[in-house]
Amino acid sequence: MNHLKIAFAGTPEFAAIILEALLKTTHQVVAVLTQPDRPSGRGLKVLPSAVKQKALLHQIPVFQPSSLKLDGKYVSEALQVKEQLGELEIDVMIVAAYGLILPKWLLDLMQERNYLGCINVHASLLPRWRGAAPIHRSIWSGDEFTGTTIMQMEEGLDTGPIIATETMPIQSLDTTGTLHDRLAAQGARLLIESLNKIARGLQIEPMPQSTSGVIYAEKIKKEDAKIRWNEDALLIDRQIRALNPSPGASTTLHDEIIKIWLSENISLSWVGSQKSEPGTIIEINDLGVCVSGKNGVVRLLEVQKAGSKRMLASLFAKSVQLKVGDVFQ
Repeated sequence: MNHLKIAFAGTPEFAAIILEALLKTTHQVVAVLTQPDRPSGRGLKVLPSAVKQKALLHQIPVFQPSSLKLDGKYVSEALQVKEQLGELEIDVMIVAAYGLILPKWLLDLMQERNYLGCINVHASLLPRWRGAAPIHRSIWSGDEFTGTTIMQMEEGLDTGPIIATETMPIQSLDTTGTLHDRLAAQGARLLIESLNKIARGLQIEPMPQSTSGVIYAEKIKKEDAKIRWNEDALLIDRQIRALNPSPGASTTLHDEIIKIWLSENISLSWVGSQKSEPGTIIEINDLGVCVSGKNGVVRLLEVQKAGSKRMLASLFAKSVQLKVGDVFQ
């Protein structure tokens, strides 16, 4: 089997997991594109992306253009990357959660090297959840299944034909974090299977995406984090799990912001009264803190107050002397 020379474009941990898997194969990653170092964490310390950290460990050349457009403010950066990529012997470019739109010049350049051009690893079953936050949105929307799609890239946003796809069930206690790790591993495996076929000279015929079932996964905004207790318990639970680990669902209690990291919808098993104002604590026990929604009950399992670590909701209740009747806002 021939060994492919790969350019890899990605930024967060999802992409770093896939890059790590590629580095364990006989294929060679000869260049990495990732977003510029940015302030991160509570101290806003400027840090390299997860992909850059992984690339530097393996002494792979890293390019960090602010834009790849051949016009505008960052045109000199884009031109430099274009020249450098043109000089490298690249068979194919792999893209996973890069965060920058790939312009036509780059798609064309890679198409000259391989008939599949740029190959994208996307964490959804396309055409459902095209866009920035497919894992968050699949949980928040209550999907029973999600999966990974390996796609040939074109100029549209996640519109390219499908090379490979595989489903994955979403469990009742899945968070974006737990699902993220499984999807990244699944995506890495599917990608490597596809690359091995290309390296063996097998012809892959990507299938056009369906024109029905198209949904866009809008980027998560800061205002999405606030829990709206007057919604159904089912939706509140989904929101909490979808926003874990970032940015975290939040509420207030006695004018203090509380992060809610994990919950479960116990509406079907609840036998007590639900005739309370939404957000009202209706039971506290060793399992957690039970809170009423508009319809149904959510049991909070893991919470965090400002300046403290995450803790079991039952321990939190004791530490702040929560009582039945207290109301989250």
